[in-house]
Amino acid sequence: MSVVAALRQRPQLLFLLLAVYFIANVAVRLVLPHELELDEGQQLFLAQWLAVGYDSQPPLYNWLQYGAEQVLGPTLASLSVLKNLILFASYSLFALTAAMVLRSRDLVIVATLGLLTMPQVSFEAQRDLTHTVAVIFAACLFFFALIRAIKSPNILNYALTGVAIGLGFIAKYNFVLLPAAAALAMLMDPEFRRRVLDWRVLVMVAVAALVALPHGLWFLDNLDVATGRTIGKLTSTGATSKLGQINTGLFSLVAAAVGFSIITLVVFAIAFGRDLTRALSASSPWSRMIGRIMLITAAAIVLLIVFGGATQIKDRWLTPFFIVLPLYLCLKLEAAGVANERLLPRFMPIGIGAMVIIPLILLVRIPIHGMTGRYEKNNVPYGQAVQEIIASGPNKPSLILTSDQQMAGNIRLQEPDVPVMLPGYEAFLRPFAFDSTHPILVVWRNRGKADLPLPDGLAAWLSEHGGLAVSGIKTVALPYHFSRNGDLYHFAYSYIYPKAE
Repeated sequence: MSVVAALRQRPQLLFLLLAVYFIANVAVRLVLPHELELDEGQQLFLAQWLAVGYDSQPPLYNWLQYGAEQVLGPTLASLSVLKNLILFASYSLFALTAAMVLRSRDLVIVATLGLLTMPQVSFEAQRDLTHTVAVIFAACLFFFALIRAIKSPNILNYALTGVAIGLGFIAKYNFVLLPAAAALAMLMDPEFRRRVLDWRVLVMVAVAALVALPHGLWFLDNLDVATGRTIGKLTSTGATSKLGQINTGLFSLVAAAVGFSIITLVVFAIAFGRDLTRALSASSPWSRMIGRIMLITAAAIVLLIVFGGATQIKDRWLTPFFIVLPLYLCLKLEAAGVANERLLPRFMPIGIGAMVIIPLILLVRIPIHGMTGRYEKNNVPYGQAVQEIIASGPNKPSLILTSDQQMAGNIRLQEPDVPVMLPGYEAFLRPFAFDSTHPILVVWRNRGKADLPLPDGLAAWLSEHGGLAVSGIKTVALPYHFSRNGDLYHFAYSYIYPKAE
């Protein structure tokens, strides 16, 4: 029996297929070198604490990672298993949402597997992203709950929509545009307007506020910390005029939208050809609502560019708004009356192919980067370096100070029992022993330069904590994973003991 026939006979097998795919991604990550990417390192560093707020990113994923660490420890498995559980839940919610608005079971499968055609939702989510993974889940839960509330307007479904909105806020701040756009889109359609004007919306708002309240209070008290870095990213530009800034911002938005959606559009065009062309002019109440949500969020971003000075729109920031693109296209196909038995067999090889190709690329990219000399973060031998540095000291450190979150996470992966600290996170610093048998260890990237000084942030931290300073700096140089021609990565470190009185 073919995969298509099996899925038609037992549609629930779609969830088994997705489970196998995400289990394969966990296996691939565990086979690769146990060195952490940027977001992975951040998660393992921040998982030392459970707090209502940390830095410029909202805390939902950090809380989930903290929970995963309590079960699986500060390990690569806790990172990978958690991420793939969240993605499996997201894809499953997306499938259930599609089943509520599509009559064709075949198109439900197409819409769900269509998520694999969006790089930010498929490849990049596996490679490193974490907070974006949280907002993928929040967006999928929101559309699921919203459509349930529209079709069955009861308190439970409105409350679930409120939960999704609250979770979305503590997943990614830009998520707030999504429920606002959905409300406007529904007000524009008499068929959906009464759901917005329903008294149960008050329940939804109250639940959303309760979910977001703990972090929301922290957000208001730490507005600069929460928004400063993100605003800096959005508004960084070399434009010398307002018109130049707007042009730069609009160009970045177009580039981000194309980068996010082009593969999906091309894949659907290849799979469905003239059927898709005919479908573009067709519509249904559901396709109009979803289309308006995407247009309204795009318009809101344009306003942010024109009046807010934004210049750098990234494709991953569009994820919660455009993740419904495959479902939108399937709604169009169904509205055009072209939903027939030919569609799924056309698309299924693409979906299965993506399920094979994505893990394969993830598996081979690190060896390939090593062979070409274009090393990635997973090629850097953090684990071996940390082991050698710890072994070189006469006493195990009671605190490790380092320069960035990725390095901090990699250190924790090797030394989970020793607290790791960064400048700027002193609010989380707990008392630690500091005496002749409990030194502080400072580790930073040396980059092979003998005269590379201690980074200013680390020097300032030491000075502020007892007027300390490094001495007797040592270095470790180790070959990259899959190193070409013996290329080395360099680390510097110093053990610091209390000053003799």
